[in-house]
Amino acid sequence: MRVIPVDTSTATLLVTKLPEVKVKDRQTGEVAVDPQTNQRLMVVELVFIAQGGSDMIKVTVPEPGIGDGLAMGAPVILSGLVARPWESEFAGRARHGIAFRADALMVSAPAPVQG
Repeated sequence: MRVIPVDTSTATLLVTKLPEVKVKDRQTGEVAVDPQTNQRLMVVELVFIAQGGSDMIKVTVPEPGIGDGLAMGAPVILSGLVARPWESEFAGRARHGIAFRADALMVSAPAPVQG
């Protein structure tokens, strides 16, 4: 599967839904874990604002990578953000999309006041 690095250096990212545990199987309630580290995975929803537009995205982050102090509307910084295109077939219907994954998510420090 192709992994595409995402540059967020010129984007503004704001929290629209606080992190929740990622569920691997909704029927059993099985929690998703990173296959290499066995760390529990979390999903956070963000608004990604760049180049005069915005999009809502969901980003998967390992639980230890979630920084302290997250709040609704908080500006955040993502470390190691990548996009992975995916496609599948369910009940005879083709589906596709982009999954976002980051190593860490931290509250962005406010800009210093000048004066």
